[in-house]
Amino acid sequence: MFGITPYHNDRGMYNPFRELERMEQALFSGNDGLSTFRTDIRDNGDAYLLEAELPGFRKEDIHLDLSESVLTISAERHSESEEKDGKGNVIHSERSYGRFERRFDLSGVNEAEITAEYTDGVLKLTLPKKSALPPETRRLQIR
Repeated sequence: MFGITPYHNDRGMYNPFRELERMEQALFSGNDGLSTFRTDIRDNGDAYLLEAELPGFRKEDIHLDLSESVLTISAERHSESEEKDGKGNVIHSERSYGRFERRFDLSGVNEAEITAEYTDGVLKLTLPKKSALPPETRRLQIR
């Protein structure tokens, strides 16, 4: 696969609900970013730099899992706020829960040397490329 791309696991199996799921994602993951997060991927020559915007998350709530050359970035947020008046009556209450997840194909990445840091709401992953081995050449004998 060329470079690093978002991962989609269709595996060729028929799923009658796949198009409905895609339509739901398109409708409910618009510009408000409620069901996904934005990522930028840059090719820096010998490595890719993946930057994921995850504002408001604590580092402990972000998980990076790598399995079979697929990187899964997930984050979960729980937030509650409540305002009461002087008598203890609730005058304002909000709750917010969300789980966000993206997958990326890392088949061209040296997985053992990946580094990650999270500062100011941005997760930065340095993904070193696998070194390209020169093609092996040899001379065949004719019998």
